[in-house]
Amino acid sequence: MGGILFVPGSAILAILWAYLSPAIESADRLSVIGVAILTLAYAAIGWIDDWQVLRRKSNKGISPRLKLMLQIICAVLFCSWMSWRSDLTIDLTQILFPGGVTLSLGFAFWALAGFTIVAESNATNLTDGLDGLMGGTGAVAFLGLSAIVAPTSPALALFCICMSGGCLGFLFFNRNPARVFMGDTGSLALGAALAGVAIASNTLFGLLLVTGLFFFETLSVILQVSYYKATKDENGIGKRMFKMAPFHHHLELCGWSEINVVTTFYLVTLCLSVVAFLLYTV
Repeated sequence: MGGILFVPGSAILAILWAYLSPAIESADRLSVIGVAILTLAYAAIGWIDDWQVLRRKSNKGISPRLKLMLQIICAVLFCSWMSWRSDLTIDLTQILFPGGVTLSLGFAFWALAGFTIVAESNATNLTDGLDGLMGGTGAVAFLGLSAIVAPTSPALALFCICMSGGCLGFLFFNRNPARVFMGDTGSLALGAALAGVAIASNTLFGLLLVTGLFFFETLSVILQVSYYKATKDENGIGKRMFKMAPFHHHLELCGWSEINVVTTFYLVTLCLSVVAFLLYTV
């Protein structure tokens, strides 16, 4: 539950910074408050789960069904609030692609937005499996997203910078060998924060590019489970596509050191962020 050490402080700092910057428009400031509340709500869900693990002294926190239900409720509330806002100057029901290409989804956008929040928070949760992995990749991802949203949403860019700084500060204690673990308190909140910024700034495609590594980590779990079920024999034993999922554990079992895996994932996230930035700015 180490996320409690940096997530609330980063979110609150972002709100204060946005309101102390006179050049930022009121609608942009309000978006920061909404994303910050979403982030803190997911941190609270993670904290409850982490607390139950500590209290019971086991690996079981709250039930997966209850956790998912709480995530969906928070996502629906955030998307409902965003859809009702009349102060926004951008049409959030359109997905903006590089080159100014847009795809209008209408009301269906909000179903996609809610799914993105839940999916992204679970993706970051799955990625948080090695010392310093989520802290470092999260810091890079927030910086990459900030560069994309800065031209249209300066306050949300500031929010991303604050969250990135929080991740870097936490990384000092979370790097290998970790003295403090992020837990669901941090990992769920980081995913929700990334998704919230992307929704509020109309950069969902940019989010997909920047957090492609988190998406692949989730995909590796889905593929592993699906392949195992599809290849079950008469004894109920199936085959595995990877030695272990998520993918970072597969690399470890292939002989990679934990530090090599983490460093490689940092570089991959950095490359994805640079590609996303170039596509949106050139």
